Amino acid sequence: MIQFTVYGEPVAQGRPRATTIAGRARLYDPAKSRNYKEYVKMAAAEHAPSTLLEGPLLLNVTVYRSIPKSFSKKKTAQAEAGELRPTSKPDVDNYVKGIKDALNKVIWKDDSQVVSVMVAKFYSQKPRIEVKVQALEEQVQQLSII
Repeated sequence: MIQFTVYGEPVAQGRPRATTIAGRARLYDPAKSRNYKEYVKMAAAEHAPSTLLEGPLLLNVTVYRSIPKSFSKKKTAQAEAGELRPTSKPDVDNYVKGIKDALNKVIWKDDSQVVSVMVAKFYSQKPRIEVKVQALEEQVQQLSII
């Protein structure tokens, strides 16, 4: 299993932007998304395997967003305890898309290898994203032991 944490305010994958160059349309990532993917790539590189993972993979992503300053002390305590969870945008799948793109050619060969994703959003005083990648075979072996 490979696991690491990306510290700082999580950034969800933004919608692609379009421009025209010499009469041709070109799509590109918004700068904020592109920069965050580079940051995730650097954090993941420290935990990269000697050879890229192959085969089916399980991905577990836990997103910890900053607690809004508008929250009362009571709401802040509930948020920190995990009793109050973020239900506003961005969606969890937009966080996952950016993470999967960033881990291409760093942890695995291609993000199509991810066959199962578990993702959750929480509030925290320490915003971050925690990532766990596990080969499907490891998961099956752990279940057979139980």
